[in-house]
Amino acid sequence: MASHNQLLLSNFLPAFIFISVVSFVVQTVLSGTVGVNYGRLADNLPPPPQVVQLLQSQGVSRVKIFDTDAAVLSALGGSGISVTVAMPNEQLSSAAADQSFTDTWVQSNILPYHPNTIVDTVAVGNEVFADSANTAFLVPAMKNLYASLVKYGVASTTKVSSPIAMGALQTSYPPSSGSFEPGLVEPVMKPMLEFLQQTGSFFMANVYPFFAYIGNTDTISLDYALLRDNGGNVDGNNGLVYKSLFDAQLDAVYAAITALGFPEMKVVVGETGWPSIGDEGEIGASVENAAAYNGNLVRRVLTGGGTPLRPDVPIDVYLFALFNENQKPGPTSERNYGLFYPNEEKVYDIPLTAAALGVASSKRKVAAAPVHRHRHHSGETWCVANEKAGAEKLQAALDYACGEGGADCRPIQPGATCHDPDTIRAHASFAFNSYYQKNARRSGSCYFGGAAYVVTHLPKFGTCNFATRD
Repeated sequence: MASHNQLLLSNFLPAFIFISVVSFVVQTVLSGTVGVNYGRLADNLPPPPQVVQLLQSQGVSRVKIFDTDAAVLSALGGSGISVTVAMPNEQLSSAAADQSFTDTWVQSNILPYHPNTIVDTVAVGNEVFADSANTAFLVPAMKNLYASLVKYGVASTTKVSSPIAMGALQTSYPPSSGSFEPGLVEPVMKPMLEFLQQTGSFFMANVYPFFAYIGNTDTISLDYALLRDNGGNVDGNNGLVYKSLFDAQLDAVYAAITALGFPEMKVVVGETGWPSIGDEGEIGASVENAAAYNGNLVRRVLTGGGTPLRPDVPIDVYLFALFNENQKPGPTSERNYGLFYPNEEKVYDIPLTAAALGVASSKRKVAAAPVHRHRHHSGETWCVANEKAGAEKLQAALDYACGEGGADCRPIQPGATCHDPDTIRAHASFAFNSYYQKNARRSGSCYFGGAAYVVTHLPKFGTCNFATRD
């Protein structure tokens, strides 16, 4: 392949919506919120003030941490970023035994930062039921902590909840049959839901379609798990159609809560994500799939609406996680859920805000029939050049893609449709994407030694149209 200056190998499109109606209804669909879990089980992460700058640069206004680290809470002060802090599982027994413990805890971990740092929630424990010894302590600890927040005048701005894993459900399919494990119902679930209702708080659930998918690849399609276009699944009990495993899992939680008599309870998703790397048996763990899941979920949340069971309740989520964490135990995937590498480079590029998606914070929707809309690109991924790789590395990768790699580089030749803009980044992006799509978006086909990465929004360089696999 010749150099970039010697590539000599041989926008507006109107979208028409036809609406035929006698009458129509205009309604407002409120969007949800997207936050990020900021875990720190690593020895190579940036200092907290630098992390806050990164969050601000990405438009992230909500974070969740797993402790009450003083450096993190101080760095968040004055940033406008709200934070969910955590009381660790090992402190639950002490918190349940005596309010004096939670008084001291609030004095040490909340009051020194209030109100400069916006602590909007305290997560009491995390997936507590994984250790049955802690189960009996959970609700008493929550009640004592709330009493302490009231005592020091911060209960009106700081809620109390506890992240619950999907393992607390006995049944999750079909979604309308969702139910909690019987042994948890009377001792902890009902009392916790009563407490949350009385204090105006919310239920917090950790929802991971990835785990359900890798355990059931014979019955769950990857498109369904990644929120891509698919035929959907019908809940035989009520006829509701589910287009994603995420919605189905979230509605199973809503159904379980409703079955216990709390139909108005809001559910916040405390963790959800998809790993970019996994062990051999962790089917589906890849950069492309992580970008697709998180990118499609963000779009799903920010463009408004709820689940089939709760269509008018906006979805609030915290993505897991901000960084890859090299000291997390367990399989390889556990260390590779991050949106960013520790050096702050993106593992893949997805929008995290409504502005980046190009949508309003709430949208007006016309309910009418029939409606014919132009095709959108939900579920698609593309491959683009990483300009941080430098011109020399991009050129070498471009030469490979257009030569040995077999990418279709005819459109970027002089005078062809994608020659302009005549930049190494634009030409390399086109070539990389051609190679990526030709190779069916397989894991590793958008890397080029770090010169490329996956994106979930349609790349735009001049008037050039980027190919998809379809």
